[in-house]
Amino acid sequence: MSKPRRVLLKISGEALAGDQGYGVNFPTLQSVSREIAAAHRDGGLELTLVVGGGNIWRGADNTVNYIEEASAHYMGMLATVINALAFQASLEHEGVFTRVQSAIRMEELCEPYIRRRAVRHIEKGRVVIFAGGTGNPYFTTDTAAALRAIEIEADVLYKATKVDGVYSADPFVDKSAVRYDELTYRDVLQQGLRVMDSTAISLCMENSLPIVVFNMTRPGEITRALRGENVGTKVRVDGNETVKKP
Repeated sequence: MSKPRRVLLKISGEALAGDQGYGVNFPTLQSVSREIAAAHRDGGLELTLVVGGGNIWRGADNTVNYIEEASAHYMGMLATVINALAFQASLEHEGVFTRVQSAIRMEELCEPYIRRRAVRHIEKGRVVIFAGGTGNPYFTTDTAAALRAIEIEADVLYKATKVDGVYSADPFVDKSAVRYDELTYRDVLQQGLRVMDSTAISLCMENSLPIVVFNMTRPGEITRALRGENVGTKVRVDGNETVKKP
């Protein structure tokens, strides 16, 4: 895979918790930020981020029956803002200029999401961190990542997780699970593979946006991915799928 020009990196909130399992593990945050900064310093890369909130709160996993589901999702969106602000501080400590844009307006903390303003920041070499999900409940941060990537016309969507690609089953449960080097969107949907939720996959398929899933916990893997080296599993279009025409 050649080095992309403009990318969106989706970072798992759960992976950000590191070994402590909850909250922001600062050594992990610093390590990830250094890898992002190294790739950004290479020049020629326009970079944006979406960070999940699962290290703090997952609205979809709400088990408290008196919290309405929509409210639980909004709580998860606020968790992504906390993570985005943590990344902003960490990246700027590494010398990377950033902007945080939130789909939920909170001007005292960050900018509201405005697509044209985001693109302008990107063109000026700033790393834009998109927070607040889509701004609506019942949508995952995977869907938010796919949506923002399409809106800013990214070349590829990288999903950084705790596993080294896409498997036929959960590799932590099924030791016979097989890892794929490459898949099509149709493979993912028909086989029910756990790459992203079906809404995110459908958005990427309809807009011919490739996805690369890789393990962010391996030292140097984020930098290698952003440099266009072969890592993880690539999800792409095939000749039989209906795609957006150029």
